[in-house]
Amino acid sequence: MKDFFEYLNSGAQDKKWGISLTVAGKYTSPPGESYPGTEHPTGYYFDWNSWRVLNEFQLNLITEGKGVLELTEGRYDLLPGTVMLIRPGERHRYKPSSKSGWTENYIGFTGNLVEHFVNQVFEEKSNPIVHCSHPFELMDSFQRIFGMIQQQSPSFQKIGAGLVIQLLGNIESQLRLEQFRGKEVDSLVNNAKQYIWDHVDEGVDFKAFAALNHVSYSYFRKIFKIYTGLAPHQYFLDSKVLRAKELLLTTDLPIKEISYRLGFSSIHYFSRTFKNKIGQSPREVRF
Repeated sequence: MKDFFEYLNSGAQDKKWGISLTVAGKYTSPPGESYPGTEHPTGYYFDWNSWRVLNEFQLNLITEGKGVLELTEGRYDLLPGTVMLIRPGERHRYKPSSKSGWTENYIGFTGNLVEHFVNQVFEEKSNPIVHCSHPFELMDSFQRIFGMIQQQSPSFQKIGAGLVIQLLGNIESQLRLEQFRGKEVDSLVNNAKQYIWDHVDEGVDFKAFAALNHVSYSYFRKIFKIYTGLAPHQYFLDSKVLRAKELLLTTDLPIKEISYRLGFSSIHYFSRTFKNKIGQSPREVRF
């Protein structure tokens, strides 16, 4: 996506929604270039020597290059994958390194629901940044917001409000993942996935699995859900459905026998679960 910026208006109905977008943009500042550009309106423009105060929240994702953010209470390094939050009324300034430049993606938003959601993620007001090792989902969220704004279809502000909440949810998820770095979590979760698939035709004992891997069951369940988005037993059920689909497509086993083999309590429960997950009944998949 090319560089762009858009300043947005919101009507009375948009404001009633509780969250409305005020600005969005993507900007690449090459090494050695003066920052920021002078094309921004009064109230948004600033330079390093003149601090800025906004009347809205802003989220800014750095995807390339390095820089620095300064607030009244401290200075923060900005790296690829860093998200910074600027709060309304907060005196601030930031800039890219003259050696590296940077690419930034930013959105501004306001409304009477904003602070509630922001504070679920940035719990400490003194910590305005989150470092994300794998910011791909965040980049996707920003790009979806940018695409929606550039189209400006009917009710785009209301749709944008939902995307802002989704973005904050993705940031919170990344923040939680960072807490587990360096604890061999990848290996544990991958081993659990393999254990589930190896026993998909049987029962599983996740408490025994956790004990075998020298972690508590509560810890295992928590990190498994953070990594996969599903509790272990839900992931196990989904794996059973995938195995059932494989058997339906590659064997002539009766549907009732497949249900029995995979440990479903009844063929009716199997069929209902299968259709909820796949969108088709077992018979429709086979024929």
